[in-house]
Amino acid sequence: MTINLSGQTALITGASGELGTVIARTLAGCGADIAVHFHSNADKAAEVVAEIEGLGRRAHAIQADVSSAQSVTAMRAAIDEKLSAPTIVVLNAVSKYTWKPVLEQPLEDFEDQFRSCVAQTVLITQAFSPAMVERGGGRIIGISSEAALQCYTLHSAYAAGKRGMDGVLRCLAREVGPHGVTVNQIAPGWVVTDKDRAAGKEVHEGYASAVPLRRRGNDTDIAHAVAFLASEQAGFITGAFLPVCGGNVMVGI
Repeated sequence: MTINLSGQTALITGASGELGTVIARTLAGCGADIAVHFHSNADKAAEVVAEIEGLGRRAHAIQADVSSAQSVTAMRAAIDEKLSAPTIVVLNAVSKYTWKPVLEQPLEDFEDQFRSCVAQTVLITQAFSPAMVERGGGRIIGISSEAALQCYTLHSAYAAGKRGMDGVLRCLAREVGPHGVTVNQIAPGWVVTDKDRAAGKEVHEGYASAVPLRRRGNDTDIAHAVAFLASEQAGFITGAFLPVCGGNVMVGI
């Protein structure tokens, strides 16, 4: 059994980031054309496009603010013109902020995570899911985090944003399911990326000691899960929240 995404177009938000780059590369390796969204790192987005084109797939880089309705609408028009309406959407973009205790976290940080997680989810799905509904199928995959379940100290704004994203996507799964569109989430643990590899920081014994599989995950672990949920093999899975964290968190029943 192989994952074949030939004939599909995938939009990955935040595709110029550490994890987004690997997701884009992986889906292209499965045969998909890739819409490479970026916010500010145009040079990295261009590198990702060149790499995907080197795999024999089409790719196009599009700058957008995923928390702006006008910007998302413009991105949709550019993707439709340069590629085709996405059949796969991966909600991966996220903003960064300084983690602090709840009593010290500025309200602006909570608002920032709302826009990054919730507003992005609403605007992107409003822009791209109608074409999936009309077509009678599609895949929407949100990148959440184990932090949404752990709710550790210092995580409040991030956990709040991801939990809000979870609520939107679960409702959406019920709404678009009758039209053959699946909506799922992946919750990565603290994964190793190229930045860690370059710095020689792949291993963190303190974190790994609490993980049942006794290691940090890799960016490819997450990308492989995305590829599966994007594939026809996952056609009867929707509304799922899939931790990909070596068992560090386990969803109860």
